[in-house]
Amino acid sequence: MNRQVYPRRRGAAILVAGVSAIARSGWGQGVVAGDRVVRSRRLMGVPWSVTVQGPEAGAAAEAALDEVARLERILSDYDPQSELSRLSAAAPTTGPVPLSADLAAVLERAVALRDTTAGAFDPTVGPLTTLWRQARRSGRMPRPDRLEAARAAVGPATLSLEGEPIGAVLTRPGMRLDLGGIGMGYAIDRALALLAGRGIATALVDASGDVAGSSPPPGSDGWRVTVAPLDPREPANKADAVLLSHAAVTTSGDAFQAVEIDGQRYSHIVDPRTGLGVAGPAAVTVIAPDCTTADALATAASVLGPVVGVELIARMEGCAARFVWEERGIRRLSLTPGWPDRARRAAPH
Repeated sequence: MNRQVYPRRRGAAILVAGVSAIARSGWGQGVVAGDRVVRSRRLMGVPWSVTVQGPEAGAAAEAALDEVARLERILSDYDPQSELSRLSAAAPTTGPVPLSADLAAVLERAVALRDTTAGAFDPTVGPLTTLWRQARRSGRMPRPDRLEAARAAVGPATLSLEGEPIGAVLTRPGMRLDLGGIGMGYAIDRALALLAGRGIATALVDASGDVAGSSPPPGSDGWRVTVAPLDPREPANKADAVLLSHAAVTTSGDAFQAVEIDGQRYSHIVDPRTGLGVAGPAAVTVIAPDCTTADALATAASVLGPVVGVELIARMEGCAARFVWEERGIRRLSLTPGWPDRARRAAPH
């Protein structure tokens, strides 16, 4: 039994899957020119950077990072004291558990996207992700009895949102909610919203590959975002870049977090239907109007694969995707309609 663990780029507070997508703005750390700054901080287990141009840009960028830190204390499935972890620990609940506005908003979006993707994205997947993390560490497939027990605590019947304001009902013992495929995207969107509320029209937020931007810098058609190739050892080229404006882009895949078991490479992304990691190598990059959507759809499309995943993304308004995978040793590429033009949108009115 052979085991090979590939380098981890993400993972600590909130586990979010992804192949590298790096914002290339040409700006370094701190104040660069006039009121244009970049501020960085490690949050949700990965390096974040906020690039801002506008009045009091430095203070605005720090406030955006503070907002992400606040959301980490709500959405983390690694922190036992987070609101999400305390909700999971209450399962099964006797009735709706009151939720903060942010957790309610994320769970509402997560449930809607679960239904849209026919369960390929599922916020109740926590028991399976925990089991698969153990499998990745040991290099052995999960025991069938443990896999069956974990699968019994996962699925649409285990979570419902009820009442006004919304509360969460968890129906199965052993449940564990996991917002790793959507929480980081939501935090990026909230950071941009905070900046907009401070009068900042030009901003980019990059969470080590999950990227969203508002208006691009003056004189530019968009923020240049480079999507890394399937193999991180390969150099990126011009075809791997998109210009981002009032949109988000995120990539899911196995380039940085994978394990090889019995000759098969598996991603850390778990298929909720099987409880096992998605077979690779493969990468999906999704463009969407907001990062919450892009984050969840990239995870779902990874699970669905290049045929069904293309069909899903093609149906989603304002979205586009690039699929890269290997089949019998041959590199394959598939693009949905709108790639990469949907990365650029007019400023909202």
